[in-house]
Amino acid sequence: MARKRKHEEHANHEAWAIPYGDLVTLLLAFFVVMYAVSSLNEGKYRAVAASLASAFNAPPSALDPIQIGDNQKPESTVGRPTPVPRGARQGPTSSPVLDSPLRPMLESKMRSDRMGDGGADAASIEASRQQLARLALQLEDALAEMVKAQLIIVRRSDLWLEVEINSDILFPSGSATLDFGARELLGRLAVVLRDLPNPIRIEGYTDDRPIATSQFPSNWELSAARAASVVHLFVSERFAPERLVMVGYGQYRPKAENTTDAGRNANRRVVLMVLATPDTGALRPPTPPAPAPSTPAYPAAPVPQAVAATAVRRSPTPLLPPQGDS
Repeated sequence: MARKRKHEEHANHEAWAIPYGDLVTLLLAFFVVMYAVSSLNEGKYRAVAASLASAFNAPPSALDPIQIGDNQKPESTVGRPTPVPRGARQGPTSSPVLDSPLRPMLESKMRSDRMGDGGADAASIEASRQQLARLALQLEDALAEMVKAQLIIVRRSDLWLEVEINSDILFPSGSATLDFGARELLGRLAVVLRDLPNPIRIEGYTDDRPIATSQFPSNWELSAARAASVVHLFVSERFAPERLVMVGYGQYRPKAENTTDAGRNANRRVVLMVLATPDTGALRPPTPPAPAPSTPAYPAAPVPQAVAATAVRRSPTPLLPPQGDS
């Protein structure tokens, strides 16, 4: 009778899956526990963010005071949008000159140049005011029809003169090329401003409508290109290039709301700032000449001659030896 053969047991080649599954489960449980015990202190996070922002001279990103410690906001208010003030969202509604960094720099420069005597500063500022007032009258006469139509606005200040021109009469939509009529208009401006020593700052502004072309990727480039077009025209009109400077503000200095067509039309503009001349020597009162020294009423005392000098100039008498009898 034949013996039964024992079946060989098959080796289990997937035994590694069991410890691997246990390891993955343990890792998952570990990270779940770590996430559960961790908590973000929002007050400390905002404090660190604000300190870094102030260290790099950046404006604070949060308008509310930073909450640290136990005086934190309730969780119901965390994550809600913070209302932004109208001035921070839409920019200044007044003239952009008022908050421009040019104002303190210009005033400091003008006053430091005029620190000669007590009345020179007031006299120089008054002379600047009169010169800019006369210039404003000349510009208003040269552009009378545009001023009456509110397409050009002339504003006066002690240290500068602001000429605001609506961009619609200068450039087509989305372009920085001056129209033929715009060249004629700016040519009349150039006749008045060409021979003056005053520096001129040309500023370009746009509305908030986005633009994305190969030539103008954003409103920054469009506003700067429009200001540069005015600068190039003035240079072709024989302006001294060192008198001119240009800047583009894009859409971020609106003077009106961009929610209406009238507001967007008002925000599309080019501003010419005619600054007071930095050469204050012509504005100072002339310095009177120094008085001549007075002649004394009595004659000057005679200067005695040196006896020694006389003795030197006198020839000495030679001593002759005594002569004997011949």
